[in-house]
Amino acid sequence: MASRTEPSGCSGRGGGGAPGILPLPLLLLLAAAALVPRAYGDRRNMKFEVISSRGSPDLTDILMLQSGDGQNLVTEDVTVVEGEVATISCRVKNSDDSVIQLLNPNRQTIYFKDFRPLKDSRFQLVNFSNSELRVSLTNVSVSDEGRYFCQLYTDPPQEIYTTMTVLVPPRNLVIDIQKDIATEGEEIELNCTAMASRPATKIRWFKGNKELRGKSEVEQWSDMFTVTSQLLLTVGREDDGVPVICLVDHPAVKDLQTQRYLEVIYKPQVRVLQNYPLQGLTREGEPLELTCTAFGKPQPTEVKWLRVDDEMPQHVVVSGSNLLINNLNKTDNGTYRCEASNAVGKSSADYMLFVYDTTATTEPAVHDSRAGDEGSIRAVDHAVIGGVVAVVVFAMLCLLIILGRYFARHKGTYFTHEAKGADDAADADTAIINAEGGQNNSEEKKEYFI
Repeated sequence: MASRTEPSGCSGRGGGGAPGILPLPLLLLLAAAALVPRAYGDRRNMKFEVISSRGSPDLTDILMLQSGDGQNLVTEDVTVVEGEVATISCRVKNSDDSVIQLLNPNRQTIYFKDFRPLKDSRFQLVNFSNSELRVSLTNVSVSDEGRYFCQLYTDPPQEIYTTMTVLVPPRNLVIDIQKDIATEGEEIELNCTAMASRPATKIRWFKGNKELRGKSEVEQWSDMFTVTSQLLLTVGREDDGVPVICLVDHPAVKDLQTQRYLEVIYKPQVRVLQNYPLQGLTREGEPLELTCTAFGKPQPTEVKWLRVDDEMPQHVVVSGSNLLINNLNKTDNGTYRCEASNAVGKSSADYMLFVYDTTATTEPAVHDSRAGDEGSIRAVDHAVIGGVVAVVVFAMLCLLIILGRYFARHKGTYFTHEAKGADDAADADTAIINAEGGQNNSEEKKEYFI
């Protein structure tokens, strides 16, 4: 990061720095230079300015400003996570054995050359030479944030600053869910809170591997931020057991996340399976065995069979989820329904039975039974479809025959030129006189029919 040139000083003006750190001859020299007339103070590339909070010059209040080029100090800004170690480096590009000094944001001297006047033992010397002063700060806290000043006592004196930024990762990342158990089709609310972070945290939501969009609110307490993100989610049965993840995006931490598993209850899903005959027609005199399967959350508490629009035949045996007819006959034709229910609701599936003759050899009917919300989608017999197609074809053939006979009976009309021009005559005699050709063209108006 870029550094700036700032006023340099020997001690803090409000930070309580101890005077007398610089050698006494140098301090006397600076004090004398501050009292020199302006003509001498405006010498090339340097001027001296006396600043005193007490209204009169003091050795500890003398600051030096560089007004020309030739800055020889180099440093970089520091970003550190709270509780970790920060390293501050003051480097000299072209060393001439000048004194290097490091000051804290209160302008208290941390290190003068390799000597540490400040009593804060968290500051430790890492390296000192004519070209570098490097200092480490352990267990960094938010109060350590600010500008740190590097000073080089050359002619003219030089000073630059580096900015320390302290990051604070979020604490107590928590997901709060509106309802621990949700019903299929219900909209639920989830809130994820990241407390006491710096800077403010960005929160992202995931359901399984799919990213979702939430709505965030930021609250600031002193120099800390608390972020709460709200997610509205409509759940289905496929969401049961799926994790909802709250992921934190913050420069101070990586892969910080928490998750909650969804628990969704839903009504049963019902299917009817034909155990016997496995393949082939349901013929008269043969047995039929059906099984009803039902799965839901919670598990169905009741499964029952019934016959739609009719009573169940007396010879039908129902045992739990199984239905058995030992000897099929034509009176067994109809729709058989399996119903299952739990605390959420009720569902059903239908089986359409058609009993064929014992000699039937056509393609077997397909009995496809599927669950529905309040009813079921009935299976369709291929024989019924074939019959409908045959009726449609027969009707089309009859229509073609009727149309053919109609067009054969009705021939096209035609017009002759007989008495052409007589349409405008006032009476019959005039019409005969006005006819084209009169009596002379009578031969042309003859028509011959073969």
